Amino acid sequence: MTPSRRRRRTPAALVRAVPGPAFEITLDGRSLSALPGQSIAAALWAAGVLSWRTTRQGGRARGAFCGIGSCFDCLATVNGVPNQRACLVPARPGDAVTTQEGHGRADLTV
Repeated sequence: MTPSRRRRRTPAALVRAVPGPAFEITLDGRSLSALPGQSIAAALWAAGVLSWRTTRQGGRARGAFCGIGSCFDCLATVNGVPNQRACLVPARPGDAVTTQEGHGRADLTV
């Protein structure tokens, strides 16, 4: 087979995967698309969002680092619940994700 006639190989083509229809989640009120099976972190990455948390001391930006739930850099407030590891939480239609500042709870003191 000549290179021009060769089909382009992609991971989806290799497994014959067909994603379901996209749905909407929000980040700080901004509408974003997500696909079935994506984690919140993956949906945010796909939308070009790299940071959704600030550190307790210094307010430094954080997002996903390890991607497997070990490092806790990807903490986000999801549907009003703080300290959710965005790399482990599956995105669901209508999820409201908000940037988490510090420890994520206004009633805690540092």
